[in-house]
Amino acid sequence: MSDTASSTRSPEDPEPDGATAPQDKGPEPARSAWHLVMDFDIGIVPLPVLTVLAMVIAALTLTGNLSGELAVIIGIMAVFAFTLAEIGRRLPVVRSIGGAALFVTIVPSYLAYKGVIPGAAVESIGGFFTDTKVLSLFIAFVIVGSILSMDRTLLIRGFAKIFVPLAAGSVVALVVGTAVGTAMGLGLKHTVFFIVIPIMAGGVGEGAIPLTIGYAAIVSTSQGELLAQVLPAVFVGNLTAVLLAGLLSYLGRRRPALTGDGRLDAAPGPDLLDAAGPGPGGTQVSAAQVAAAGITAVTLYLVGVLAYDLFDFPAPVVMLVLAVVLKLVHGVTPRLQHGARFVCDFCLAAMAFPMLFTFSATQTPWQTLVNGFAAGPLITIATTVCALVATGFAASRRVNLHPVEGALVVSTHSGMGGAGDIAILTAADRMRLMPFAQIATRIGGGITVAIALLAAHTVGL
Repeated sequence: MSDTASSTRSPEDPEPDGATAPQDKGPEPARSAWHLVMDFDIGIVPLPVLTVLAMVIAALTLTGNLSGELAVIIGIMAVFAFTLAEIGRRLPVVRSIGGAALFVTIVPSYLAYKGVIPGAAVESIGGFFTDTKVLSLFIAFVIVGSILSMDRTLLIRGFAKIFVPLAAGSVVALVVGTAVGTAMGLGLKHTVFFIVIPIMAGGVGEGAIPLTIGYAAIVSTSQGELLAQVLPAVFVGNLTAVLLAGLLSYLGRRRPALTGDGRLDAAPGPDLLDAAGPGPGGTQVSAAQVAAAGITAVTLYLVGVLAYDLFDFPAPVVMLVLAVVLKLVHGVTPRLQHGARFVCDFCLAAMAFPMLFTFSATQTPWQTLVNGFAAGPLITIATTVCALVATGFAASRRVNLHPVEGALVVSTHSGMGGAGDIAILTAADRMRLMPFAQIATRIGGGITVAIALLAAHTVGL
């Protein structure tokens, strides 16, 4: 029987057996000043808690007891990441274009360079970041959670359509970037192979490094020297994409007809399951559902790792394909789907900014960023990324994708791998697009590297 009948019972009707009439609790008691302060959050951390945590981290640093213990790592990341994000979120002008993500993407690199972040802290979080591969696990939770909680039909449409703006954007970016770089006196081959291609190669580990290893086999220059030449384009291209993501988000707020608020396909219909709403049987999502979904994501990630070890297939792509297949064949139950959505939401709230902070502080050399700001390379990089995003925006409209979301996915083609995807999508508050972003970054980047090396072997460097 429907709940509608009980909801329309008149006040005079008796309560059903076993039911208790609702009691009038009266007005809520006045909140104390302490409660008001405790409910004022910096990011997700209550202000008093963050203050005490910062003091403890400072004391551990001064006494030389800053270890690599997990609790210490979490404390360092939370203090810096959420504080910087809050500053970026409150600054005039900047806050309208993804200021929080911009600050957490750029400022930690400078603070580490200047020693404001203690060297011991940088060493601790850097070791944790590298040894545990926590970024890969975070991406696994977001990808699997997003795919399993997405409407099946819209998932198919999104993957089928996104290749059109991605391909169009790549071609236009190559042409425009090459023309601008050549006009700036950088040389045709240098512009193509050391600026434009590295921007769209998919980051450092799966883009710039294999790209320069291939270059080194062609020319009599060490791979390290070649890598140093392409890194500025990779870093500054990613930074440009983050800035454009903030602008796209602002455009979506001003022109709602251009955005789906995180939904890629413009066709009508449902998109995501309700994480906070009822799960199977009308009950709230349970801890067991969340744990089961988390282990499912870990399992898919490890299958991807095994595929990389055995066949050299990119682990994130294998994981993404498996998650999509499970969704398409109805291989996961509603219980797991609701749990996966909760896992995804938790990771976005608690881990996105700490991941960006750690990557910036430990994996983004400030001097390399500065090198990319010379006039010629900077203008070439900026116009390349702008052409990529603008073409993605226009082409998305042609295939019935929301232009803002389509352009954001295409912009991740110029990101620094997984960390770049996080920065770009966080700046636009569209992390639900992560599965599509991984297509642009991993598959688009891999195709770019393969074509570039084939061309380099053919025409030389």
